[in-house]
Amino acid sequence: MNSPALLINNLTKVYSNGHKALHGINLEIPHGDFFALLGPNGAGKSTTIGIITSLIKKTEGDIQIYGIDIDKNFVEAKTYIGLVPQEINFNTFEPINEILTNQAGYYGVTRDEAIPESEKLLKKLGLWDKRFHFSRKLSGGMQRRLMVARALIHKPKLLILDEPTAGADVEVRRLMWDYLKFLNENGTTIILTTHYLEEAENLCKNIAIIDDGKILRNSSMRNFLNELKSENLILYTENPLKNDFSVEGLDINIIDENTCEVSISVDSSINFLIEELSKKGVKVKSLKNKTSRLEELFIRMVDKNGK
Repeated sequence: MNSPALLINNLTKVYSNGHKALHGINLEIPHGDFFALLGPNGAGKSTTIGIITSLIKKTEGDIQIYGIDIDKNFVEAKTYIGLVPQEINFNTFEPINEILTNQAGYYGVTRDEAIPESEKLLKKLGLWDKRFHFSRKLSGGMQRRLMVARALIHKPKLLILDEPTAGADVEVRRLMWDYLKFLNENGTTIILTTHYLEEAENLCKNIAIIDDGKILRNSSMRNFLNELKSENLILYTENPLKNDFSVEGLDINIIDENTCEVSISVDSSINFLIEELSKKGVKVKSLKNKTSRLEELFIRMVDKNGK
């Protein structure tokens, strides 16, 4: 498609108490993107999403959804959008199959069209055997998946996910990741906000970091991650480490007698690290990154911005 999925120009929000939540932000998200909008609590992520979906009134700026100005024709623009908000907000005393078919009706989708689409979504998200259950009987992870199914029932081109896996266990998160990848590979544009930075790093092609209502960075995920010059590893050793243990050229912090933290250049290989330790008689049992690469960069950027 020629028009971007989302185009935001000079978006500003000032609340009645004088708080300026957004300071003229600009974003362009192309069709087919998997985009991460990241920031700490209170950064402006939910305000931005609320304005895009008409839940919050903007102060200034323009927004287009696939070329449609939301101020001029939001009725049409919203047909392109599927929203998964943070809060569970469906009727908990309604069977889940009815939740989906009723939602479809709000977008002009007939029941004859909605029923097979509902079946497809519930099967993809592992909820088909629960289709006649009241939604209040579902586990938290199942309710999260139902929120995704509801957002997709009218086949939107743009899916907005505001903390979609909050509180979900590892198995549910992995299932959701696989399905979101499937959707994106088949043409759905996705905007994701999440505090699970591993999630964004694994899924997203492009990223914007927002803090204090300002965009601090907007780039491809690859280019952003390439800015990391060093990373911290946690090493677990088979033999005890002395408190004064050191290796020339390596920054080592002893945590306990069998655990240490090592900072190395991203250009250095893990094999080099293990070989250098082996020369000192230290055998590495296992190792892991202290944080994900994205988390490391995110923390640095937000800290630099004054957090």
